[in-house]
Amino acid sequence: MARRTARRPAAAPPPTAGCPCGTGRPYGDCCGRLHSGAAGAASAEQLMRSRYSAFAVQDAGYLLRTWSAATRPRELRLDADVRWTGLDILATTGGTAFHTDGTVEFRAHFTHDGRPGEQHENSRFTREDGQWVYVSEAEATPR
Repeated sequence: MARRTARRPAAAPPPTAGCPCGTGRPYGDCCGRLHSGAAGAASAEQLMRSRYSAFAVQDAGYLLRTWSAATRPRELRLDADVRWTGLDILATTGGTAFHTDGTVEFRAHFTHDGRPGEQHENSRFTREDGQWVYVSEAEATPR
């Protein structure tokens, strides 16, 4: 659902609104802290959730900043016709404070031009300079 040109982020949700990642916490206390740079992800799963929220709020800059230097595209443009509607974390391996690598398997729900869809992916994460970053898809099954 991503294209390769720059795009300005949409307005972030109010800090008291529910976070798009589905934790039930307010955006300002959850992914909003990561998007603003006030905090870094403590785990691969937390980074995955914050990246999903970045897709939901159209924050391509955050997505690029949290992408491994080895696999990051130069530019990223998000499809404005996609509305991300829910996230299910299915499984994790590694990815904690005690690991340097991890995977997060998830299902992200969306609508595109009013039609529902989902993206099933097993994403790989690693630490670069002490920070969790997205590396690549281990497996993907868009529907």
